[in-house]
Amino acid sequence: MSHAAPSRTRRTLRILIPALLVLVWLTVAAIGGPYFGKVSEVSSNDPTAYLPTTAEATQVQERLSDFLGTDAIPAVVLVLGNGTLSDAQLQELEAWPDELAELDGVVGEVSPAIPSEDGVAVQLFVPIDSTANVGETIDGLRADLAELAPAGTEVYVTGPAGFTGDLVSAFAGIDGILLLVALLAVFVILVIVYRSPLLPLIVLSTSLFALCAALLTVWWIAKAGVFPLSGQTQGILFILVIGAATDYSLLYIARYREALRHHETRAQATRAAVRGSLEPILASGGTVIAGLLMLLLSELESNRALGPIASIGIVFAILAALTLLPALLALVGRVAFWPLMPRYDTADVNADPTPTRGIWARVPRFVERRARPIWIISVLALLLASLGVLQLKADGVPQSELVLGGSEARTGQQLLSEHFPGGSGSPVYVITDESRLQEVADLILADSRIESVAVSSEDSPSGSVPVTDDGVQPLFPGAPASDPTVSDGEVLLQGTLAVAPDSAEAEDTVRELRTAVGDEALVGGTTATAVDTEAASIRDRTLIIPLVLLVILVILMLLLRAIVAPLLLVGTVVLSFAATMGVAALVFNHVFQMPGADPAVPLFGFVFLVALGIDYNIFLMTRVREEALKVGARAGMSRGLGITGGVITSAGVVLATTFAALSVIPILFLLQLAFIVAFGVLLDTILVRSLLVPALGHELGRAMWWPARKIRS
Repeated sequence: MSHAAPSRTRRTLRILIPALLVLVWLTVAAIGGPYFGKVSEVSSNDPTAYLPTTAEATQVQERLSDFLGTDAIPAVVLVLGNGTLSDAQLQELEAWPDELAELDGVVGEVSPAIPSEDGVAVQLFVPIDSTANVGETIDGLRADLAELAPAGTEVYVTGPAGFTGDLVSAFAGIDGILLLVALLAVFVILVIVYRSPLLPLIVLSTSLFALCAALLTVWWIAKAGVFPLSGQTQGILFILVIGAATDYSLLYIARYREALRHHETRAQATRAAVRGSLEPILASGGTVIAGLLMLLLSELESNRALGPIASIGIVFAILAALTLLPALLALVGRVAFWPLMPRYDTADVNADPTPTRGIWARVPRFVERRARPIWIISVLALLLASLGVLQLKADGVPQSELVLGGSEARTGQQLLSEHFPGGSGSPVYVITDESRLQEVADLILADSRIESVAVSSEDSPSGSVPVTDDGVQPLFPGAPASDPTVSDGEVLLQGTLAVAPDSAEAEDTVRELRTAVGDEALVGGTTATAVDTEAASIRDRTLIIPLVLLVILVILMLLLRAIVAPLLLVGTVVLSFAATMGVAALVFNHVFQMPGADPAVPLFGFVFLVALGIDYNIFLMTRVREEALKVGARAGMSRGLGITGGVITSAGVVLATTFAALSVIPILFLLQLAFIVAFGVLLDTILVRSLLVPALGHELGRAMWWPARKIRS
């Protein structure tokens, strides 16, 4: 009786503890699930909001309301006739300012309708409330204008607010289509890998619950203003959590399947699987987190925010893989693998776990026999692919090219430049001392790429009056001259560019203006924001990439208790990244014919590829070390490769597929990142981890584990 009671208690605990863990995760998912539809409440896609506070464009943006009386984003409304606009059409358009001022999200005065010199077009400047949902405001404005448009005219909403609206619309599919595509792709792969209807559902539940917990945490962090959240960061978070949680789940399941053959009960198998997978999962996740947290050193708020936000996602992916998944499998047991359920076999307890059939029985033997030719050919192939990096164009892209496919703002800007100065609605702002007003205005006007210059004035109907060589003049004929608005002894000048505000010419203009007006004046605006963003991205790339390598190298040395192996692993991953970027450059330039890439693309690609690429080497090398301690360095390499080959390849395919799902969001940056990470992960999984690293291991033997003494050749 005394022995039966403890036995019943243990059996009860074996069921109760997993059930409680599942209940906790169900509760978290129930709370976090509804937040998928609330992300827009705490996210922003305003580029200026993510600049460093020291950037000139940021300082100017923070001062604009002092001169303009409102913190608004300008939208440019372009009305285009089939030919010269009639008097009747112009009369209708003259009433628009009062009508548009009444619309939701519009703040301040709308400018009068300004006809083009050729009489074919009219433009109006509409101030949009930056604190409101700009995307919804622009959608509403476009819908209202479609009804108000005079017969025989076309209306376009462009300018900074128009581009922001298109960007918000492009990110609208993140909560729905991106998540659906990623989960469906992972489900199909898991069904193929496991040939089981139940196990893929368990893995997907683990990934989805981890995402719910991460999103719940991130939402409240963004709500509190700790870190800003953008659509770009949100999309990467979704994909990273699903991919990482699935990868960690695959590793645990491989250990659990192996343990079920060696242990009679589910409880024993669960304990063995947790012990076997705990170190590699924690090391893998810790490496990714360490790499991501290096982004905190970025000058750009968008990059800096991604580091901790994505790290939170990885933390919950680890927790779900080490708590929820073991709990679910402990409750279900061998049935999870139906119809190919692993059976307990006493003869299999001490057997060699290396596969005896299939591709992962043949690959280790092939590598062992041809180690030197394999690693030499692999290195040469990667070096050859790396030459494409010389064609990489990652110095920024025009704002009009950020959204793929149709863009009303892009079309509107192109048509606007045919009838008005290209920079209409996106002025170059210059803040200078009042005493230098005319001097600075003359310097700005001296640039042939500046069409006109105005000084902000609250007395003017438009909020600004033009500046010429003769001084301040009224904006409209017959209007009295107005005094400029002065704030802290400074005035705001607005220069209208003759070229498109997101063109290379416009950026060169801003750089030259900053030199011309000197350090005592500040130059900002949409174009200046792009200039400052590119400069900060290049600085971040130069600083963060070496630091990520150093941190990962230290982690590998501590994990593998060796020096040579970590150096080789980091070297192979860097070579793999260079090859990936080389191939990406060729594909972007000659296949997709893209206009270039943001400077942050190589940085993000490096952080994800190096951190995630090291993941698979950690999965491989921790098992290789475990086996090498038993059978020696070279035999341990073959055994470790054979045991982990299937699961790591499956994990690589899953991660590549989930990142490829980012391409369904029509944003240039995300499409490029999707290609780089998907291609790089497959290259690292198939070539580097399966052939190059094992071949180097056979070539070096025991020396690979120097200075370890317990491993023999």
